[in-house]
This record gives sequence, structure tokens and C-alpha cells, in this order.
Amino acid sequence: MSVSQSVQGAVAKAVLAYLDSDPDKNLKRLLTWLDKFDVADSIKKERDGIREILENPNGNWYRLIKSFWTDIDTGVRRKFFENFIVNASILGKQKQDQAREKFNCNIPWAILLDPTSACNLQCTGCWAAEYGNKLSLDYSILDSIIRQGKELGVHFFIYSGGEPLVRKDDIIKLCEKYPECQFLAFTNGTLIDENFAAEMLRVKNFVPAISIEGGEEATDSRRGAGTYQRVRRAMEILQERKLLFGVSCCYTKDNTESIGSEEFYDTIIDCGAKFAWFFTYIPVGKNAVPELIASPDQREYMYHQVRNFRKTKPIFTMDFWNDGEFAGGCIAGGRRYLHINANGDIEPCAFIHYSDSNIKEKTLVEAFQSPLFMEYKERQPFNKNHLRPCPLLDNPLALAAMVKSSKAGSTEIEAPEDVDILCGKTKIAAEKWAPVAHRLWIEGGKGES
Repeated sequence: MSVSQSVQGAVAKAVLAYLDSDPDKNLKRLLTWLDKFDVADSIKKERDGIREILENPNGNWYRLIKSFWTDIDTGVRRKFFENFIVNASILGKQKQDQAREKFNCNIPWAILLDPTSACNLQCTGCWAAEYGNKLSLDYSILDSIIRQGKELGVHFFIYSGGEPLVRKDDIIKLCEKYPECQFLAFTNGTLIDENFAAEMLRVKNFVPAISIEGGEEATDSRRGAGTYQRVRRAMEILQERKLLFGVSCCYTKDNTESIGSEEFYDTIIDCGAKFAWFFTYIPVGKNAVPELIASPDQREYMYHQVRNFRKTKPIFTMDFWNDGEFAGGCIAGGRRYLHINANGDIEPCAFIHYSDSNIKEKTLVEAFQSPLFMEYKERQPFNKNHLRPCPLLDNPLALAAMVKSSKAGSTEIEAPEDVDILCGKTKIAAEKWAPVAHRLWIEGGKGES
């Protein structure tokens, strides 16, 4: 780390400590300081956004920010701000930019990895099951991935699966070894108990995103009877211990109206969730159910609901597909993130089960320089309309072309899937979404797409 980076890090940490002493008063003082410091108005847009929030203490964003002081354990809050904001988003970004220039390839902001393919549930249409349930990455490999990522500036690591909490002990061990990194897991939540919550409170740098399909009927119909109540109990445990957590929601033809409802938003906020991550169903694997793909009307419904509630609800929301306009299109292929499955296959995305590299045989940089990842780098964005970001769901011909050009192979263990067959499942959905996305893009003032 350079001297300037060390200074920046020290200043950022001092700022966080300053806010802790009196957040109401010092947030406003901090903005005044920023106004004087930013003489060139290089961050004027950001300052104006912060000012708008601070001038409305009854607004949803102010209430969300303040809730980190009232609802979250002091040590957990400080560790999250330090790791996520300072290490991952400020210092890490500088190292990532340097690595991109040095290696001439995509370097991610976050790495998604599967400790195991095993799971204690059997959810309808789950693509993770296609890997089989006996695969796992040894602790030494998980450790190597994190170490290599850190060398490239990555400080944010996300676990998926399978059910990652099947590997609770190793996850906590890695949190202990890398206290300067932030860890998150997409989990069904059913393995969160009092003992694990106590471990989370001890290490302070682990955050669960609990999967929920809406209300009790919608959740149990896809995840099994009794799952919803077990999830609610997990949330109670986390809230009681003032631990940071959020939810992960997959919207399908059957549950979109439930997940996008105000009632659902209010429920998860009352349960203590500080963020919600929305995904739409992707029919990957032999057990996929293409009929579950959300209709264009449902996808548009989520587009409007998420944006509307961002203005009124004290929760941070992300829509993995419909927010493509804010991310400049697809973020996979190492542009912002990638996926390493429980067999070690390095994939461009959790939903793209093709690879030409394995972490047991290549370093991360070698994988990022591989033909498949370079195809992503050269072709992104896949559409001028960033409401159609995905090379599978929105532009299926793009995925087929990249897989064939790079000679990447299917990573599904039980039933390898031909890329043309996979893309055929989304072809009609892509065609139906295109005119809707075009209208929304024009209405949003983005020009022709």
C-alpha cells in the first residue's frame, strides 16, 4: 500500500470515529467540511445527494443511516464501515485499477465463491443442485482465493452454494484470519442459531443475506413446509443481537407480486433487514423450470416498485437485472464480480455455468486473462440499453457466441448443458422484454437504445 493510500485510509477511519461521537451533529459538519474541501466540485453530485438526505431527517435514507447507530452493534457497525467503505470501496478500488492496467484484464470488486454444493433444502428450480451435493472447496483453496483477491485489491467476498453455512466453522475461521475483509453469504437462513449468531458478533465481519420468496405460502411452496417460520426465527435471533443482515429474493412468475408489495417491504424492514437483493429467475440446468421466468409485465412491475420504494422505505435495495443502467450493463466476467463453484471452476457469473479455468490449476489473474473472461471484457456491455444487460436472459446470442469462441465447457457435473439449449430457454423471454426495456429506456431519458 502506498503512503497516499495509507493516509487516505487513516483519514477515512478517523472520519468514521468522528461520526460515532455524535452522528446527528457531525454528519452535517462533515458535509460542510466536504464543501470547503471540494473546491473543484469534483464530487458535487455526491455532496448534493448527501445534503438532500441530511436536510430531511424524516426521510427514508436518513432513517436508514441513523438505524445503523440504533439497531446495529457498535463493533459490527464500525467493522462494516471500515471494511466495506474504506477497504473495499476506497483503498481496494485503487489497487483494482492498478491491476487492470498491469494485467490488461477485468479485475473484480467482489468474488462470489461456493464453499460447498451441499444443501439442507431442495428448492424448486434451484440451479445449484446441478453441481451435485458432494463437492466442496478445501479450506486451503478458500484461503488462497481470498489471499489472491486481496493482492488485487478485493476486500469483499460473498459465499453461495449449496448452502454455505454447511461450512460454518471454516467461514468463521476465514473471518478471523482476514479481519480487514468483509464477508457476506447468500443463505437459506435455516442454519442460523444462537451459537452461530454469537460467533458472528465475535468476528464482526460476516453478514448474511437470507433467501425468502415473499410471504409464508410463497416461501414454503418453493423451499419446503416450515421454511418461512425457520427463516423468521433466524431474523429474530440476528435482530436481538443487533447484527447486520439483509434478504435475498428471487422473483418468479408465481411470487413477483408478493415480493414487490409494500406489505413485504414493511415486513422485512420490521424484521431488521437493512438491505434487499432482488434476482429474477434464470432457468439454468436440467431441473430448470422455464415456466417460472417472470413475464415482461412482472419485470416492469419490479422495476417501478424498487425505484418507488427507494424513495420511501428505509432499506437499501438492489435489483440484479433492472439496475443494469446504474452499473453500465453486465457486471459479470470479472468486471465487478465473478463466481467460483464448489468444484473450483471459475465462471463469469453465478448463472453462467461455463468455464475454461479452474482455481486448482490457475491463479485468479490467469483465469481473468483466459479466453472466456477476455470475451466478456471485449464485448461488455452486451446492449446499449442497460435495462437489457444480461448475455443470457436479455441477449442469449451473446452468451452462445462467447462460449463457443472461447471453447469453454459446461461446469454442471450431473448433466452438462449445451449452450444453445440453455439460450433457447430464454430466447422468447428476451424477445418479449426488448420492447418493454426500450420504452422504459426512452421514458428514462436515456435516448435511443
